[in-house]
Amino acid sequence: MPRIEALLAARQFVVPQRSGEYLYFISDLNGRLSLYRMLLTGSVPEPLLPPNIALQTPHHMDGKSFVVLAEYNQIVVMIDQDGDENYQPMRIPLTGGFPELIFGDQFAGMQTNLAKIDLKTGIGYLTASSRTRPEFSGYQINVLENSATLLATAAEGPFYATSSPDQQTIVTVDAYGIGDTVVYRQQLGSTERSVIFGTPMEQRTTTIEPNGMGFAEWVNADYALFSTSLFDDCYSLALLRLDGSQSLDAVTIEGLVHTGQGEFDRLTKLSEQRYVLGYNIDGCSWCYEAELDLANKRMLVSNVLCGQAPLDNGVLESIAYDSDSDSFALSFSTAIAPTQIYTINSSKELQQHTNERVLGIPVEHLSAGEDASFNSHDGLRISARLYRPAPALGYEGLRPLVYYIHGGPQGQERPDFAWFSMPLIQFLTLKGFAVFVPNVRGSSGYGFNYMNQVTHDWGGQDRLDHVHAMTKVLANDPLIDTKRAGVMGRSYGGFMTLTLLGRHPELWQAGIDMFGPYDLHTFSARVPETWKAYMATQVGDPVTEADFLVERSPKTYIHNLACPLLVTQGANDPRVIEQESREVVHELQALGKNVDYLLFNDEGHDVLKYANKVTCYNRITDFFSQYL
Repeated sequence: MPRIEALLAARQFVVPQRSGEYLYFISDLNGRLSLYRMLLTGSVPEPLLPPNIALQTPHHMDGKSFVVLAEYNQIVVMIDQDGDENYQPMRIPLTGGFPELIFGDQFAGMQTNLAKIDLKTGIGYLTASSRTRPEFSGYQINVLENSATLLATAAEGPFYATSSPDQQTIVTVDAYGIGDTVVYRQQLGSTERSVIFGTPMEQRTTTIEPNGMGFAEWVNADYALFSTSLFDDCYSLALLRLDGSQSLDAVTIEGLVHTGQGEFDRLTKLSEQRYVLGYNIDGCSWCYEAELDLANKRMLVSNVLCGQAPLDNGVLESIAYDSDSDSFALSFSTAIAPTQIYTINSSKELQQHTNERVLGIPVEHLSAGEDASFNSHDGLRISARLYRPAPALGYEGLRPLVYYIHGGPQGQERPDFAWFSMPLIQFLTLKGFAVFVPNVRGSSGYGFNYMNQVTHDWGGQDRLDHVHAMTKVLANDPLIDTKRAGVMGRSYGGFMTLTLLGRHPELWQAGIDMFGPYDLHTFSARVPETWKAYMATQVGDPVTEADFLVERSPKTYIHNLACPLLVTQGANDPRVIEQESREVVHELQALGKNVDYLLFNDEGHDVLKYANKVTCYNRITDFFSQYL
């Protein structure tokens, strides 16, 4: 029988950066995520951090994991403590060493997110989130001088967007909710920020249409280039005037070659007119080089970087440009192929630098998945994939079902081997299970309107999408036995798992909740202080909407649980704290329900360390094997 160790033998290689003759990257070569480097020409990876330090997965971070400053013989790396997400900017030598705090204890007990560091000057930007007060603080930092200059402090930002080449003019964004943003301009040395797009909350007299203003790049003293949902629900580019006139002009993009449904999701400036553009199309990555024609407000695609063979039908985990060599370093994976590091040189030649593979399992035994999109109860198209056991495995008869729900809710399940779910999905199919993975309304990847439909409706229409899939779609699949169905999910997916188990117990024979919110009142009270205003708009206000939160809480219905439940949690989780999951277990035990608890003392809002993954994946598959 297959072992989970065979799938986990394929190590992760993520966020690669080229500097000189080396590739720097994060990998779990030692069983936990850490920082390494190797020669471009090939060499044994060199560890750059002590083996006891575990880095966070870049998937969870709202900024850079590390930045290589080769000219100054140092690397800036963001380090937390076993998943507590209080990232601190630390410095190590270029050849590795013991990390030292760059700014002393200035940001102790806070989460800092590193937006950018200029490789030539050491000047960059970070946002510090207080854990005790509902406020963010934006800083311009200089890692060569160990200095951090406060730009502004507010409850909704500021979040760095872009800056002038001399770092004297900074553009920041305040975010009130999903897509509801205000853009500001600020001069270094002044605490005053002037609005250049949007309406601050205190000035509003009517409801404001969300603008979806997202990532940005500086164009010149007159313009910044922004992504926005104002001209295209699936996002597009626009030129924003920096003079405060609130002028925003659409930029057309010409020369795209992909087809399918998805959204624009990446913008990086390479030089004066040269950019990288990225798209998420049906969960798969496309990436282009393009030239900005400013006079005609258009972007002209010049080259396909990702989306065509061999970099097709998968996920571009990251791509980084090295201006000295005019080359790219990138990480890419698919549902059946682990992450590999590639480079694309100035002649557009692709070179693969790693050869990770699943150990001892033929590729024909893995499941690539198939499109299983469906129209929901109200006619809305829901994107989904179904992973069946590969025909080469020889399974016969109806297959038991694992119904897998992603987190977020503004997340998306994609064919990404670097993410927790994909090795698990493959392990389940190897064990004979079919795995259904829907991206119901509220998911990202399908436009702003689709994503926004879960706002203030957790457990509403999203729940009915799942019920429809189980009763009207999967029930009609001739190869699936929905009488042997289990449901599982992580984070928001855990919330939905508990909701479905309590409100629709007749559908399930087993359930697994991984760090999911249980009582929306306690959950809202326990999230970080900087999250509370956001959660009030996205989930419900605990003061003015107390009854609504009770009606939408899994706790209200969990007494209806009619099947075994496994609850999994990280002790250091700052998003859904351990007490939330412990209360699920204790309350169900008091009701005499069949519930088990799997707690990892050295994990946060994920399971990242090798030994813990082996335990977690085995417990999940053994649990479903026992009850389905």
